[in-house]
Formats: sequence, C-alpha cells, structure tokens
Amino acid sequence: MKKIKSNNIVKFPDKISEAEREIEAVIFASPEPLDVASIEKKISKKTNIDKCLENLKKNYLNRGINLVRISGKWSFRTAENLSSLMSQQKTVEKKLSKAAIETLSIIVYHQPVTRAEIEEIRGVAFGTNTLDILLELNWVKHMGRKDVPGKPIQYGTTDEFLNHFSLQKLSDLPTIDELGSAGLIDTSSVESNIFGTGKFYKEKQSEKKENIYSDIDEMLSGTLKNEE
Repeated sequence: MKKIKSNNIVKFPDKISEAEREIEAVIFASPEPLDVASIEKKISKKTNIDKCLENLKKNYLNRGINLVRISGKWSFRTAENLSSLMSQQKTVEKKLSKAAIETLSIIVYHQPVTRAEIEEIRGVAFGTNTLDILLELNWVKHMGRKDVPGKPIQYGTTDEFLNHFSLQKLSDLPTIDELGSAGLIDTSSVESNIFGTGKFYKEKQSEKKENIYSDIDEMLSGTLKNEE
C-alpha cells in the first residue's frame, strides 16, 4: 500500500476494503487476541485473511496503536514507543473509619483539644493511627501543647479541612441549634457555645459518656460520599 506525501506530511490512504473493515472491527471489539480461524468465523466476507491482516498491520504501523501478532493471534496494542504515556497514577479511595470521623468531629467542635480529651468525650480509646490518618490528610494539625502537667499535644483543623468541605470558616459549620433541629444531637446534653470551650457536655452529663458524635458523623460521611 503506497504512502501519499503532501507538504512533507505522510498520510495513509483513507479507503480500505470492506473485508479489512470487518476484520478491523472484529479485532478491535474482541477482549482477547484472535487467531485467523476465529476472525474468519466472525466476518461475512470470504477473503484472504492473512493478506488483509498484513495490509491492516501496515496501515497502523506509524500510528498511536498498532496491529500486532503474538503467538499467532492478532490484537491492537499501544505503539511501543508511546508506552510511557500509558503509565498513570492510580488514586485508591479509602473511606474513613467511624472512629476517624468521630475524632474529626470532636476536633472540629472542640479545638484545640488533646488526645485524652478526645477519648474522654468519645468514652473510648482509639488506635494510634486514627490521628495519623487525619494528619496525613492534612485536615488536622498540631496546635501547640496544653499548659498542664505532661504538656500534651493539642489538635485543631487546617485550612485544607475547610477547603475540602467547602467552608470559609469554622463558624460556617452547623450550630448546636441547627444540629438539634436536624435531629442529629440532643441539645439538652450540650452547651450552646461549643467552639474552644474544651467541654461539649454539660457537667451533669459527665457520667453518662454518651457518644453524640455518632450522629454528627452522618454529616461528614455524606460530604465524603459526594466527593467519591
């Protein structure tokens, strides 16, 4: 098949035979390489399959995809000199654990807050990697140390947290009244002013250690699902 040169640009003939078109379509649509016998069964034209395949192979020789034969079977493959373009980074989406979402909720509404305070509010200890996950996501950061014996690290949210959840500022988050109206928390068990108080529960509720954050996580979980 002759190449046609125009203005120093190599072009291939636009027309191929009807048999070649059918063979091209069959190979393209096949999930696996096909041998000559399999191709012959699928096309409607009686033709010299080997000759058609060689013509198609020449047609695709200098294109982004090539028609190649491997172990007697034919398939379309990315041109070898372009294989590097096909490498890509794959992002693996992982859902936050319930503990991570609850921990994030507590930090959001209590910051700055220590690990011990988070565990006291949740009423249960959590794994060492829970905070690490939030730190790696850059949603949580260290906010200095609390001026108490032991100088524990305090945690708070980052600008990346605001950006991810499309918030301008922390006060854009639902208030206690709004969470109560939505049925997410029992407002009788919490203080109305929660930002930076260090205490979400009223004193009379301290023995109950009820985890009201198990409902707040629905709000954050819903946002995370929309991002997937």
